[in-house]
Amino acid sequence: MLKLVRLALTAAILTAIAVRLRRRSRTPGKPPAPPAPKAVASRRTGLAWAVIAGAVALTLAAALIPTGPQVVSEAQMAVYQAQQSAMSVAMGDRGETPAPVTPTPTPVTLTPVTPRPVAATPSPGIPAACMLSGQATARPISPRVRAAVNRQWRRIERWLRAYAPRTYASLGAPGRAGTVALAEAQTGLEFPDDLRASLLRHNGVSGPPAARFGFGGEQMRGVREIRDRWREDCAARAGRGDPIGRVLRVGTLTEVDADTGQVVAPAVGPEPIWPSYHGMLRDVADALEKGRPVLGARPTVEDGLLRWSGDL
Repeated sequence: MLKLVRLALTAAILTAIAVRLRRRSRTPGKPPAPPAPKAVASRRTGLAWAVIAGAVALTLAAALIPTGPQVVSEAQMAVYQAQQSAMSVAMGDRGETPAPVTPTPTPVTLTPVTPRPVAATPSPGIPAACMLSGQATARPISPRVRAAVNRQWRRIERWLRAYAPRTYASLGAPGRAGTVALAEAQTGLEFPDDLRASLLRHNGVSGPPAARFGFGGEQMRGVREIRDRWREDCAARAGRGDPIGRVLRVGTLTEVDADTGQVVAPAVGPEPIWPSYHGMLRDVADALEKGRPVLGARPTVEDGLLRWSGDL
């Protein structure tokens, strides 16, 4: 509001200056005799009332018009110029030389923002050595591997939609590459390409345990579940004085060797059952389409739910 008043006063001052200059231009070469004091006072009073009336009118008009930073800046400059002109006229009448008025800029103080490092929050019972934190970088996946993994998942999804829709509904939503990269940084292990491609297709399973997708007693885990299980295994190894393992427990029965990509089911035996995670998915798709056993169990359907006869 103060800026609007200043703008109105500026307009009034400029108007008064223009009127005075116009009168001077009409005055003859010989200066007239000075007016009586009463007439000067009367003229000054009229000019003051004119300024006040103009200021009020301009203030009301400006209040209805939105102003932005550029308009305010121009108004401030107009005020400064009007003050300079008014001072020049007033002091010129007294034969003085006006001193320049320099507007004082308003200092702006910028407060720097210092980023704070984010540290990993230790979980109860997990030693600091198992709470790794590093640079999370999403690595590219081989297009060939990703296409092969998606092909097997399409076979599984197609069969579940047709015969076990309630189990199909338990498949997890697609995972995020950034979440997988963060899990890799927090475990210090690089997930094999086919495992990452599978997690980006379905990030584990959800829903009631009896309805979740699995095979032969196996249920797939999501990214965070894999990371949390690795931390638990790491804590157990650290308690025994063993080195940190390089195995990822990707399901309730299966493990993936982060170095070789082979899949092991410790409940079945210490030797790898599948050479890769993709190979496991392919066998599951074959079992569903052809009724073959996986981990000693065959697929059946009961009330829209996938069941495995002879589950481990």
